Amino acid sequence: MMIFVTLFFTSLVIALSGAMMPGPLLTVTISESTRRGAVAGPLLITGHAILELALLVGLLFGLAPLLKNDTFFIIIAFAGGMIMLWMAWGMFKSLPALTVKQDGTAKRKNNLLLSGVLMSLANPYWIIWWATIGIGYIIQSQEYGFWGIASFYTGHIAGDMLWYVAISMAVAKGKKLFTDRTYRILIAVCGTFLVGFAFYLVISGIQKMY
Repeated sequence: MMIFVTLFFTSLVIALSGAMMPGPLLTVTISESTRRGAVAGPLLITGHAILELALLVGLLFGLAPLLKNDTFFIIIAFAGGMIMLWMAWGMFKSLPALTVKQDGTAKRKNNLLLSGVLMSLANPYWIIWWATIGIGYIIQSQEYGFWGIASFYTGHIAGDMLWYVAISMAVAKGKKLFTDRTYRILIAVCGTFLVGFAFYLVISGIQKMY
């Protein structure tokens, strides 16, 4: 029993340390929490968790070599860059009309579960984490059967969920102090970060080609 508790908490701490690093999913969480409130974080991470469960199953059935392939990295880097540019374009396009005091019809209706999936899938460094640290944990967890894998996975998702729920709640509560100008600046910063990360991914993909 103790080994399952250990797997859960070590997985949680490692996931939490990774979740705290800035990335596209965090940027979208901040952006959507200002629009949709504290529910944005849990929904985005639920989408992220669904994708990670699918990836975990894939790794258990031999997907690992694909994730370490340079061609696969290049494809994800270019596709991810395009998705992030599209998201950023939507943020910038909405800036003139953005207001803190939005009614239900003014809010964007993008699917937060799908956004959680896309922002995870668009980031090749998330895939690299699973192809290295993730596989190491899977190998260790497999020694203890289904409950070992389950302890690792639930700990990992709990770490992500703790951080993103905290961020989402903090942004949603802080929205009461926002002016429209502050709100627009925040969204513009989020959009700019996505553009920068998108170009970084594309450049990384190009470097892998040579």
